[in-house]
Amino acid sequence: MKKNNLLFFAILSLLLLVLAACSGGEETTETASTTDNSTTEGTTEETAEETTSDIKFLSLVTGGTQGTYYALGGTFADLITDETGIKTTAEVSQASAANVNALKDGNAEIAFVQTDIAYYAKNGQLMFEGAAVEDLVAIGGLYPETVHLVTTANSGITSFDDLKGKKVSVGAPGSGTYANAEQLLEVHGLTMEDIEAQNLDFGESTDGLQTGQIDAAFITAGYPTAAVEALGATTDVVIVPVAADKAESLISKYPYYAVDTIPAGTYGLESEVPTVSVLAMIAVKADLPEDVAYGITKAIYDNAGSISHAKGAFIKAETALDGIGIEVHPGAQKYFDEQ
Repeated sequence: MKKNNLLFFAILSLLLLVLAACSGGEETTETASTTDNSTTEGTTEETAEETTSDIKFLSLVTGGTQGTYYALGGTFADLITDETGIKTTAEVSQASAANVNALKDGNAEIAFVQTDIAYYAKNGQLMFEGAAVEDLVAIGGLYPETVHLVTTANSGITSFDDLKGKKVSVGAPGSGTYANAEQLLEVHGLTMEDIEAQNLDFGESTDGLQTGQIDAAFITAGYPTAAVEALGATTDVVIVPVAADKAESLISKYPYYAVDTIPAGTYGLESEVPTVSVLAMIAVKADLPEDVAYGITKAIYDNAGSISHAKGAFIKAETALDGIGIEVHPGAQKYFDEQ
C-alpha cells in the first residue's frame, strides 16, 4: 500500500512539474509577443508622426470663374487629392492679392498667385505696404500670365494713347491686374486719372465690352482665357499691342515682367500681338508640413502632361523655379532636388 501511495505521489508530482513547465512557456511566449507588438506599434506610430500630416482638408484659392486660375484649379485639386489623400477643393476668389491674404488669414492653404504680387507681399510693397507676408513661400512657377489690353473693333482703340477719357476696366483695387494696368499706363505716360477706371472682374469686363458699357479692359491671364474667348465668339476682339520700347522700359523698372506674344488665331486674331507677361505660381505658407508640400508639388509636376488646358504644356519641373522671386518651401525643394 505504501508502495502504491509512493507511486501515486511520484506520478502526481511529475504531472505537476509538466503542467508548470507548459504554463511557464505560454506565459513567456505571450510576453514576448506583447513586447514585439508593442515595439512594432511604437515604431509605426513614430514613423507616421514624422512623415504623415494630420491635415484632413486643403483649400486651393484660384480666381474668377472666367479666368485661367479657376480653369486649372479643379484639375489641380483632384491631382492633389489623389496624390496626398487629403481632400482638396478649388475655391473661386478675387485672385492674386486676395489669395495671399487668404493664406495669411488662414482661410486657405494653397493659392494661385502672380509672381509680382508674391514679391510685393513678401517685401511689404504696393498693396502690401506695412503688411508684409513674411512667411509666404513658393511651391513653383506654372506658366506666363499674359497682360491683355482687350477692346473691340467697334471701339476704335488701337493704342494706349487712345485710352484717354475712356471707360477702362482695371480689375479690383489691390489686385494683380490693377498693378499691371497701373504700371503699363505709367510707361505710356498715363495714370489712372487719365481714364475712367472701372473695377470689374474678367467676366464683368467682357460683358461690359460686349454691351458697350466699357471701352477696354486689362485682363492678366494665361491665353487663351475663357472670358476673352467668350467675347471673341460674338465680337471682333482687338488686343492692343505693347511696343518693344515700352516693354523694355517696363522690364527695366519692374524686372519680374517678360516680353510675350499672343499668337495669331487666338481669339480670332489675324496676326500675333506683342505684349508682356508675369508668371503664375503656386504659393503656400512656410508652416505647411513638409510632406504635404512635397505631395502638392509631386501631384502637379508629375502629372502636368495630363492637364488638358493649353497652359499645361508650360508646367515643367525643370523650369518651375525660374523667376520665382521668393523662397521655395523645403518640401517643394525636396521634390525638385530629386528630379
